Amino acid sequence: MRYDLTLPRRVVFGWGRRGEIGSLTATLGRRAFLVTGSATLERSGEIAALRENLSAAGVEPIDAGRVGREPEVGDVDAAVARLLEHRPGAGDLVIGIGGGAALDLAKAVAALVTNGGRPVVDYLEGVGTGAQIASAPLPLLAVPTTAGTGSEATKNAVISSLDPPFKKSLRSEQMLPQVVVIDPELTVTNPPHVTAHSGMDAITQLIESYVSRRAQPVTRALCVEGLVRAWPSLATAYRDGGDRPAREAMAHAAFLSGVALANSGLGLAHGVAAALGVHHGVPHGLACAAMLPMTLRTNLPACEHDFAELARAVLPDAPRSDAAAAVAFIDAVCALADEVGIPRSIGALGVTAADIPALVKASHGNSRSGNPRDVSDAELEALLSAALVQAESAVHS
Repeated sequence: MRYDLTLPRRVVFGWGRRGEIGSLTATLGRRAFLVTGSATLERSGEIAALRENLSAAGVEPIDAGRVGREPEVGDVDAAVARLLEHRPGAGDLVIGIGGGAALDLAKAVAALVTNGGRPVVDYLEGVGTGAQIASAPLPLLAVPTTAGTGSEATKNAVISSLDPPFKKSLRSEQMLPQVVVIDPELTVTNPPHVTAHSGMDAITQLIESYVSRRAQPVTRALCVEGLVRAWPSLATAYRDGGDRPAREAMAHAAFLSGVALANSGLGLAHGVAAALGVHHGVPHGLACAAMLPMTLRTNLPACEHDFAELARAVLPDAPRSDAAAAVAFIDAVCALADEVGIPRSIGALGVTAADIPALVKASHGNSRSGNPRDVSDAELEALLSAALVQAESAVHS
């Protein structure tokens, strides 16, 4: 047995533990650049409370940027330019608080300000000049406010561009946060659709990491733990956002999904989800959730035993045979997605038959390369076309 495992240096998990951010930040520096998420955090008073917490601990908070959608190349470059005006150096750090978009922007900014301030596109996989993160980033403290992306545990930041269209990663093991504060109470105000989309993103990551061709024993164990927690909790959190055990379970599962994907990779659902985000503006979690059933059915021939094992972990009445248990698992995933309002087809996301070739072309990347079986462009085009036709037939029947 042989594996590597990369993790944030310290993880602080628990209800109400955002109150410790000031003291934790003081161990990293005396000036904190704040990268925040949606305006809801500001309106709720959470950002004001964070500033007060930092000031009380002797840390100067400086606003460095806010992003309410997945970060684009221009967002990163603008935020880096703002930070450079403050001449960051020893004693400075970055705090990212928000959903995956805010955390990705924070990770990118922390890395780039210490590496010459070059445009982020130079560093992006597959489209850049091959530039690497050579110097250590500013220390980063990550505070997720949704339970889905697991970005607080990953070593990359996903950055998009609309012209030319792409979604690519800035990646370095040095980009892992030094400290992660996971306070499930911060997710209580998430509206039901955000709870559904982010929760299904976490579930997709746990499943795809479990069956990835780069899967490792330790990450597979974490995936099972995450699924066991998330499976009964997502629908509960969706129906009752204030349910503390459900929120805690989902925050825990989302973190584990981030650890798993950072070490084992993902698969086809995430590969196509990136394309849906770039070409159709589909939120990442929703895109992953919509792609998951098709991906499971596609991978069934290569993953029957794995899907059966997951079925036995989360379904109390899973069939004894692998073949029947694997199908039962896929059916149960589809039923859960239905329960939390995930559309069954990409047609419901605005995709037409004419869009499919561009989606196939844009789905190449690190995620798809981890899929447990090879899926050619021709096969993927046929799969997407068939799913779209079936959806249209259902609508018109």
